[in-house]
Amino acid sequence: MTKFSLDPLDLAALLSSRVCHDVISPVGAIVNGLEVLEEEKDAEMRGHALALIKSSANEASARLQFCRLAFGAAGSKGASIDTGDAELVTRQLIADERTQLFWSVPRVLMSKNKVKLLLNLCVLADAAIPRGGVISVSSAGEDDRVTFRIEAKGVNARVASNVPRLLEGESEEGAIDARAIQAYYAGLVATSCGMQVVVSSEPELVTIEAIPVQAAAGMDAPAESAVA
Repeated sequence: MTKFSLDPLDLAALLSSRVCHDVISPVGAIVNGLEVLEEEKDAEMRGHALALIKSSANEASARLQFCRLAFGAAGSKGASIDTGDAELVTRQLIADERTQLFWSVPRVLMSKNKVKLLLNLCVLADAAIPRGGVISVSSAGEDDRVTFRIEAKGVNARVASNVPRLLEGESEEGAIDARAIQAYYAGLVATSCGMQVVVSSEPELVTIEAIPVQAAAGMDAPAESAVA
C-alpha cells in the first residue's frame, strides 16, 4: 500500500471534477427541459418539461449548497459553521423517497473543518447504501472532544474496499482519480482536525466514526489547520 501526498493543484483539480460531476446531471436535465419548451406545443408535454426544470434546478441548487460547505472555504480561516446549516444541506442532498435521514447533532457553532468532515462522512454513508435506506447522524462531546457517528442501514450496505485506505491517505495504485478523491479529501480534513475515521460493517449496516486521535491512540491530537 502506498502512502502519498497530492500536489495542491492536483487536489484542487480533482475536487473540481468531483463537484462538476455532481451538478452536471441536473444541469443537463434543465437544458433538456428548456429545449422541450422551445419545440413542444402540447400543453401536457410543456407541463412535464416545466416540472423537470423545477426539480432539476432544486437538485442542482441542493448539490451546490452542500458542496460549498463540504468542499469550499465557507468563510475565513478558522471560521465556525452552524451545524443547523449542515443539517439543512444534508437533508436537501440525501433525504428522498429512498433514503431517510435522522440527524441527532445538537445545533451549535462548530469548527469549520469539523463540520466539513461530518458532511464528507455523510457522503460516504450515502454511497454505502445505493439502493436507499436509513442514515443516522449523531455526535457526542464537544469542542476538542467531539466525536461523530454515522450509521447507514440498507440492503447490501457496504463501502468500497479502498475507502478505509483512502481515508488514511493510502492507495493501492499510488494514484487517485476523481471517483476516489472524496474519501481521500475526507481523510485530509480529519487529519487537520486531529481526528481519526474508523469504518466498520456488518450485514446491511455500515458504521463510520470520527474520534479524536488522542482518544484513539492515547496521544495528543495535532493542532487543527484549515483545509479549503
